[in-house]
Amino acid sequence: MRFDLSYDGAGFSGWAKQPGRRTVQGEIEDALRTVTRSATMYELTVAGRTDSGVHARGQVAHVDLPDAVWAVHEDKLLRRLAGRLPHDVRVWRAERAPAGFNARFSAVWRRYAYRVTDHPGGVDPLLRGHVLWHDWDLDVAAMNAASARLVGEHDFAAYCKRREGATTIRTLQRLDWVRGDDGIVTATVRADAFCHNMVRSLVGALLFVGDGHRDAEWPGKVLAAGVRDSAVHVVRPHGLTLEEVGYPADDQLAARNKEARNKRTLPGGAGMSGCC
Repeated sequence: MRFDLSYDGAGFSGWAKQPGRRTVQGEIEDALRTVTRSATMYELTVAGRTDSGVHARGQVAHVDLPDAVWAVHEDKLLRRLAGRLPHDVRVWRAERAPAGFNARFSAVWRRYAYRVTDHPGGVDPLLRGHVLWHDWDLDVAAMNAASARLVGEHDFAAYCKRREGATTIRTLQRLDWVRGDDGIVTATVRADAFCHNMVRSLVGALLFVGDGHRDAEWPGKVLAAGVRDSAVHVVRPHGLTLEEVGYPADDQLAARNKEARNKRTLPGGAGMSGCC
């Protein structure tokens, strides 16, 4: 079964279940067990594991729910979940997933937004939980010039927190910035997958370009160096929202599921197993 959901990440220690901590996965799985009156804990697989404090508007997950359980609860599942879940997480759609669907491995891209304001007065109090305040004027054109140098397939080791056995090779499909009429500057970041802290590290580097502390070539040089640079700051999580996850046509889901589990390498380089 496929779930489409959203949550405000402020009160969660990220998506993944952790002993003694409040997590999105834990809340939904507990609610699902309660509303289905089941002794079984049905485990969710998610498109992208968000970190502590990160929000989601278009998160996707799947759960292997027995046909008998689904048949009993199908018509009222959403309403019952709404009555059981806390107010900072919602499931908007629950439906049978097509054959071959895997929320994580069938995805072909994830799109995030990072929102920041450089208004001298700070952040609108009504938006403070979703927008970062940067206390320097930002040059959006310079940030876009620097961003363009990062798009494509690269080893993003310089912008990721490395995990044992996991590759840091990713295809960054889109990275650009737009200043809205309200003055909020929004980065749109889309890739086939992201490694740990990748988006917030990229944003941290590009803010340094925008405020004039670094030139537009610097983020690309950091990428090419392939090692973590102490000058690259991981910005705070509350400005980051997972907006949407993309999937191929139904008849391509199984093939994508298999492809995404393969080892990734760059031409002429050694690869490592792992994903996302």
